Amino acid sequence: MAIMSDRQSVGANATVANVLSGKVHEFLTGPSVVRFYGDASAVGLNTTFLVGNESIVQDQEVSAANRFPIIPDDFIAESGGISGDRVVISYRNTTGAAITAFTRVEVEPA
Repeated sequence: MAIMSDRQSVGANATVANVLSGKVHEFLTGPSVVRFYGDASAVGLNTTFLVGNESIVQDQEVSAANRFPIIPDDFIAESGGISGDRVVISYRNTTGAAITAFTRVEVEPA
């Protein structure tokens, strides 16, 4: 199993297009199960989770637990993917102040 993690500040009323951009397992190398865990430092942060051309989560608010994701408490969604699929996790800040997004993604070969 491969694990990708990220901690990133999302500016006021801003969007981060893909926190996994440039990470080794951003593109799947074979059939896989992808699990997404996340939370934020404050309320008002929404997330979108895509695997390949499939939208798994669309602009939904994440927990404001203000810590790195704990398994299974901060589980958001799971999806399958095939070779070449891109895993995209974006965040949109709906507030007037910066919010930190905490992300953990597990990629497990199927």
